[in-house]
Amino acid sequence: MSGAISGELIHPLADVASSDIGHGTRIWQFVVILPKAKIGAECNICAHVFIENDVVIGDRVTIKCGVQLWDGLRVGDDVFIGPNATFTNDILPRSKRRPDKFLRTIIESGASIGAGAVILPGLTIGASALVAAGAVVTKSVASRSLVRGNPATHVRFLEI
Repeated sequence: MSGAISGELIHPLADVASSDIGHGTRIWQFVVILPKAKIGAECNICAHVFIENDVVIGDRVTIKCGVQLWDGLRVGDDVFIGPNATFTNDILPRSKRRPDKFLRTIIESGASIGAGAVILPGLTIGASALVAAGAVVTKSVASRSLVRGNPATHVRFLEI
């Protein structure tokens, strides 16, 4: 890996067009980051991640392999996004029809998204919430809530 911008480590096989990347962030191979994306300090962005322009990522975020972060996504500090988690940003997607503005999805600080979970657009995942692996989230999730299933339902509140 090489350090190209402000102290972060960028693998030579990554395509990083953004210069707004915090100190100590590690970006692994086959990651694509578009020019206007904002990424905090001390993040770990694993292989095969795609990050669009209108995405803001906080500090100390882990994004595991195979995740795509689309326009409109806001990720707080200390968030974990598991492998192959899927985010969407258009409630009625159609080929070659782009909405004027994409829905805003917010993942609040300390939340964890399990492997293979699907998060529909325009929702908020509350602070320190946990979305179980494979869950399909169709409604916003309260802070400290554990949700699972399809559609995701509240199981219990977490003590954090």
